[in-house]
Amino acid sequence: MNNHHSSNPAFREGAFRTVIGSSSGGAMTAAGTYNKTGFLLALAIGAAAFSWICPFASVQSLGTKMAIFMVIAVILAFTTIFKKEWSPYTAPAYAVAEGLVLGSLSRLFNMAYPGIVMQAVALTFGIFAGMLCLYRFRIIQMTDKLRVGICAATMGVMAVYLISVLVHWITGAGLGFVSQATPFGIIFSAAVVIIATLNLLLDFDFIDQVSYYGAPKYMEWYAAFGLVMTLVWLYVEILHLLAKLRRD
Repeated sequence: MNNHHSSNPAFREGAFRTVIGSSSGGAMTAAGTYNKTGFLLALAIGAAAFSWICPFASVQSLGTKMAIFMVIAVILAFTTIFKKEWSPYTAPAYAVAEGLVLGSLSRLFNMAYPGIVMQAVALTFGIFAGMLCLYRFRIIQMTDKLRVGICAATMGVMAVYLISVLVHWITGAGLGFVSQATPFGIIFSAAVVIIATLNLLLDFDFIDQVSYYGAPKYMEWYAAFGLVMTLVWLYVEILHLLAKLRRD
């Protein structure tokens, strides 16, 4: 198997190496993975819609509900990553939990910036469709240098977020450009959206490579889960960028 890199923890090569060739229940296919991705997205969107329409007593109660759902989503995500064979069950559960988080988060953003959610949703799915076309028609060629570059940039973004959290924990204020609508803050958010977008190419490429080498059928759920994780990240970053652009 070629040496492929991905910054998505669900798509690390080591996650698949132990299951290559053990496809007694059928082999994974790229088409099957994308079908399951569509199913997981439908679950997430349905859960988000439910969370959106549910009444809440206050903004604080909505934030508390979102935090609870987020903890559940994180637990399910780590369970799926470390117990790949459970992914036919944990991936749909994760999609529902993540959808509940996104529904609450989106409602908070839309309360502050009416109409921002529909813009973010349209951009997210538009970018997804565009990048899939660019990949499928080989307009963008995946190379080892490009993979390494995307992974390095993604790790850099994660490091910035981690430092911001630590600074906030110590001083009560994180790195200003991460959340503030300054010119540099907008440039930073735009760069993060671009990096999240490029991660879709890594995900498409990795799905094709692993399905080619005959991973077991349940890995379709696992790979779909990983792709949904990237789309969730992209959507949230687009929300942040649009919010910064709309601040006075």
